[in-house]
Amino acid sequence: MDASDLLRGALLQLSESDAVRRAVVAAPVSRAVVDRYVAGEAVEDAVSTTADLRATNRLATIDHLGEDVTDRQQAAHTRDTYIALLGALTEADLARYGAAEVSVKLSAVGQSIPRDGDAIALENARAVCEAAERAGTTVTLDMEDHTTTDRTLETVRALRADFPWVGAVLQAYLHRTEADCRDLAGEGSRVRLCKGAYKEPESVAFQDGTDVDLSYVRCLKVLMAGDGYPMVATHDPRLVEIAQALAGHHDRRPDSYELQMLLGIRDLEQKRIADRGHQMRVYVPFGRDWYGYLVRRLAERPANVRFFLRSLTSRG
Repeated sequence: MDASDLLRGALLQLSESDAVRRAVVAAPVSRAVVDRYVAGEAVEDAVSTTADLRATNRLATIDHLGEDVTDRQQAAHTRDTYIALLGALTEADLARYGAAEVSVKLSAVGQSIPRDGDAIALENARAVCEAAERAGTTVTLDMEDHTTTDRTLETVRALRADFPWVGAVLQAYLHRTEADCRDLAGEGSRVRLCKGAYKEPESVAFQDGTDVDLSYVRCLKVLMAGDGYPMVATHDPRLVEIAQALAGHHDRRPDSYELQMLLGIRDLEQKRIADRGHQMRVYVPFGRDWYGYLVRRLAERPANVRFFLRSLTSRG
């Protein structure tokens, strides 16, 4: 395990610390820190950022930040925020044909509520899917820590009975993911493949960055050879090149898969990819609950830590 892997582990540990969360959120952080990675706090901010992306031929998937909700009212509020967002995207003519879709964490819409969490999350996610269908776009269910993987995939299957376009997310650092890719690579199946952004035990996840990359490539091979719609979520230039080479090998049309990157990371490369006629979708988070998201993004790309620390101590 090299230094970057150790730093990633330390950052993921920080993402789970309530004490550190309180200290960082209360600190006089320059708005540049959050603004680089988060569209803003309101629906209008997310719509504005999406319009800017569309002006440069990029697509968007929008996430209302928040997770591990244990209150029914808060889960309903998150559901209603997504429905309002989809309505606003429709009014701005940004939703049709999947130009902008939404990403939903099931723990944000009730999965973590004791006893009835899975049923509540399914009901709320279904309401978001209904709004997305009216808007002419799609929904992708984000994946969280490994303890929720089976429950999340079960919800995906339940929703696909009525909304076959619901997307699933698989995380390459989990030992199980190559097998999950084989299960989900069928016709019409939308699957986002990412490396993974949670601190997981060695028993279920690869710990070394090289092992994660090798798993990612194995999973890519399965998805590109399948009949589904791969969504390749990575900032790694090597993996982007491999994904495009595999797509060519399997005679995939440019509209039969897409590349995905996060808002604020490799912006020029995103534009270059879009300008070359490839589908580039940007993950656009918005909302007040940015801390966990931001720290996990730093863990994925430790080079951003220096930028973050400078901003923490700035007074601008």
